[in-house]
Amino acid sequence: MIDMKRFSRGALLMLCAAFVGVSASPVAEAQLKVDITSGVIAPIPIAIENFSADPQPSAEVIRRNLTRSGRFLVGERTASDYLVTGRVTVGADGRSTIEYELLNLLTGQRLLIEEIIAGPSAWRNAAHRISDRLYQRIIGIRSAFATRIAYVSVDGQPPSLRYQLIVADADGENAKVILQSRLPLMSPSWSPDGESLAYVSFETRTATIYIQRVRTAERRRVSSRPGVNNAPTWSPDGTRLALTLSSSGGNLDVYVLEIASGALTRLTDHPAIDTEPVWSADGSQIYFTSDRAGGPQIYRLGTEAGSRAQRVTFVGPYNARARLSPDGRSLAMVTREDGAYRIAIQNLGNGNVRVLSKGRQDESPYFSPDGGTIVYASRERGQGMLATVSADGLIAQRFAADRGEVREPAWRPFLPDAATVR
Repeated sequence: MIDMKRFSRGALLMLCAAFVGVSASPVAEAQLKVDITSGVIAPIPIAIENFSADPQPSAEVIRRNLTRSGRFLVGERTASDYLVTGRVTVGADGRSTIEYELLNLLTGQRLLIEEIIAGPSAWRNAAHRISDRLYQRIIGIRSAFATRIAYVSVDGQPPSLRYQLIVADADGENAKVILQSRLPLMSPSWSPDGESLAYVSFETRTATIYIQRVRTAERRRVSSRPGVNNAPTWSPDGTRLALTLSSSGGNLDVYVLEIASGALTRLTDHPAIDTEPVWSADGSQIYFTSDRAGGPQIYRLGTEAGSRAQRVTFVGPYNARARLSPDGRSLAMVTREDGAYRIAIQNLGNGNVRVLSKGRQDESPYFSPDGGTIVYASRERGQGMLATVSADGLIAQRFAADRGEVREPAWRPFLPDAATVR
């Protein structure tokens, strides 16, 4: 029998939506605190000295970034393999030029000598970009310190719950409220250009899907059909949304919505529950959750007419909430293991599955744009929080809110690099 509590959480939220009201009063967002729970066995020792003439704690942000990556041990120069130094020059226009240098202390080689220009309020983003450059130069792969995460915060007690859609830096800092309501908000999904979020809101007391530009707060309603409107995800080209809608009989199926025209294409037509769609990296297929085999499993279906669904997951009785890695080679999902719901990753080439998380109620996985980390929602001692785990399972951390709880994370894609940070 399908576990409806876990499989169709969105439908359950709709049942309670009519019992809460709307609040337009401004409130402060919940702040996240990072707690590293595991890292690699032999982290790389590195020293990061304070940048001279820096009016901001840029070096401290870089230290925290490299520390929470789990791959570095930040310490003193005398015990390190690498050294980072820098200086800051503030211009008359308030912009800062940050010059920094990475030195290999074992060989004496200067590995990086660079500068970055940041606007008056963008020093933290500049520090994140420097962290990315240091990580890539030493480890050899791209990192995602300079990206952002959207998530839903829930505070208060029924019937006075407060929901907020929040966007924060990848380290949980610099949080900004995008939308707030006393009705449920859920399922945020970033557009490929990182400028907009699609999400579900119950502010009209029915499930409605909106698209909202993050910087301007401009938004528009794109789906408010009778019944379920849920789980929107963007196509790789940003022109379509895959979403879950209910038929007149209440059954859930997967559809594709053309954003510009509003044209709707039905992809599944099955008596089973088909939901939680997500696009393949090239946009030619949709992965979705279905109970057509008797319990939740992941299937894929071509977006062209006449395609037939193929089952993808076969390990275990429960696999749901698929997310594809940016390179399309791996699938993150929620799986059931020993009675607990945990985050697992499946290699789409050979079908191998590895359980990555250790919680009892882990859900909503979302890959970082570099594919190296998965962020997900978890519960510990009845408290909702965010957590991350590296795709190899070695590095884990959690983000606990200072009040309320957080859920449904979505990691913003990479934006084009720029010499000037605005």
